[in-house]
Amino acid sequence: MDFISILSIFVMACFVGYYVVWSVTPALHTPLMSVTNAISSVIIVGALIAAAAGSTAGGEAAKWLGLVGIALASVNIFGGFAVTERMLAMYKKKERK
Repeated sequence: MDFISILSIFVMACFVGYYVVWSVTPALHTPLMSVTNAISSVIIVGALIAAAAGSTAGGEAAKWLGLVGIALASVNIFGGFAVTERMLAMYKKKERK
């Protein structure tokens, strides 16, 4: 595929992702965050493969982009778990003293 095709797919995916995320009702937020965490874990696997391929093939750019992908997806996963935990805490009954 040429660069223009890949760029157009990326731009369309950004628009679709934006509209999907902003049209979610608050009741579906926690399940959506769980799916997002699962997708981010797949991104980490892809970034690890890119980093490994970059180090064996001699591509420094692939290695560094893989490292950046791993770091960003890790932040997304840990942030998603923190937000999900906070949302679930809102539904817990509070202890009476």
